[in-house]
Amino acid sequence: MAEIEVQTTEQDDSYEFQVTVREGGSETRHRVTLKKSDYSQLVGEEGSPEALVEESFRFLLEREPKESILRSFDLLVIGRYFPEYRQEIVRRL
Repeated sequence: MAEIEVQTTEQDDSYEFQVTVREGGSETRHRVTLKKSDYSQLVGEEGSPEALVEESFRFLLEREPKESILRSFDLLVIGRYFPEYRQEIVRRL
C-alpha cells in the first residue's frame, strides 16, 4: 500500500498541498491546490482538507499508478477524468 504524505499551506481563500506518494521503492511529488469554497461545497464540514487530499490520492491510486498522476493540479480536476469522484469521495469521508 502506498504511503501518502500531505503538507498544507493555507492562503486567504485557498489551500496548497505538497503531496508525496511512496510506493514500490520510489516516490512522486505533487502540488495540489483547492479553493476553500470548493472544499466546503465538496465535503461541507466532513473531514479535514488534508484528509480529503489523502483520500483523493487513494482514489486515484486505485485507478492509475502514481507516475500517471499529474504533478500539479487543482483537486476538482479529478472529476473531469473520473466522473464518479465527487460522489465517491463524499462517501469515503
